[in-house]
Amino acid sequence: MNRPLAQARSLLFVPGNRPERFAKALVSGADAVILDLEDAVPSADKDAARAAIAAQWPALREQGVPLLLRLNAPGSADWRQDLTLLDRLPGLAGLMCPKVESPVALAALAPHGVPLLPLIESARGWAALAEIAAVPGVLRLVLGHIDFMADTGIACDEDESELAPLRFALAMHTRIAGLAPAVDGVTVQTGDADRLHADVRRARRYGFGAKLCIHPRQVEGVHEGLRPSEQELDWARRVVAADAAANGAAVKLDGRMVDLPVVLQAKRLLET
Repeated sequence: MNRPLAQARSLLFVPGNRPERFAKALVSGADAVILDLEDAVPSADKDAARAAIAAQWPALREQGVPLLLRLNAPGSADWRQDLTLLDRLPGLAGLMCPKVESPVALAALAPHGVPLLPLIESARGWAALAEIAAVPGVLRLVLGHIDFMADTGIACDEDESELAPLRFALAMHTRIAGLAPAVDGVTVQTGDADRLHADVRRARRYGFGAKLCIHPRQVEGVHEGLRPSEQELDWARRVVAADAAANGAAVKLDGRMVDLPVVLQAKRLLET
């Protein structure tokens, strides 16, 4: 397993056709940087984006930040061109594949030996989650909720409560397939710290371990939101201490029963 990428909390997009932004992304504090060839790059600039990434690759790798590449849609002409770029990117940390709706596209990427992060962005992708998660090489599932809403016609409230079943499904198939924690989608309000905090805390409640970022200013907010609060850590420490004092027997803490599942939850929290 690629441990740095499996444990990454913030994955920051940077458009492949904006090489002047590459350095800023790498020093943003993001745990990983995604060089984007898809949505952020106009069709006329795809070739220039591939050329810019290849030209700057040696310097980018020297920074020590895990680097991913988001490809264009499977089967497109740009997808095929993207694949020719991979041999020029030694040390690539991962491939983010958009609009994954079956294992087929991922199987085509497997020979490159790079961890795969499929984006679930459509109803067909949701329906094929079990098969997608089980593909060898898949490291983490990624939610592309903006495209999912466009595909399905779902209109969300501010808290995206309509997408609760989708987030739950990603969390469950992550667990079933033994993958690293899922990655939540972007928060489009780049200047709204409160919205970002609420979105990150929601992702954490679903068991997600990371979030896509579209601006460097979002990185620290993601890290902060994914960290357990001091109150949560205090509870976890007291649970572990009470369990140790009871020699593994069930015990009450703050009026609630503490047994093995609660202890395991507390220990997991302290390991976060």
